[in-house]
Amino acid sequence: MTREPITIAAAAARLSFAGIQRSERTVRTWASRYHARKLARSGKTAWYDWHDLKTIERCIRRGEPVPATPEERDQLRASIAA
Repeated sequence: MTREPITIAAAAARLSFAGIQRSERTVRTWASRYHARKLARSGKTAWYDWHDLKTIERCIRRGEPVPATPEERDQLRASIAA
């Protein structure tokens, strides 16, 4: 599965749509709470897997339980795509 590195700030901007604003603080909280897949770190900047963050946001937005691990979220995305 392809990984797309993204910072929290960029993810917050991309996740804000249809009048719903996602703050960096919110996305950072999700990344921490759900152990989002971290791809790299340089100084204070961390890059996360965009697809993992997007899957977490989708589950929260739809009121569904968020799978506990990045691997389980990968499986969820694969089943949705099929």
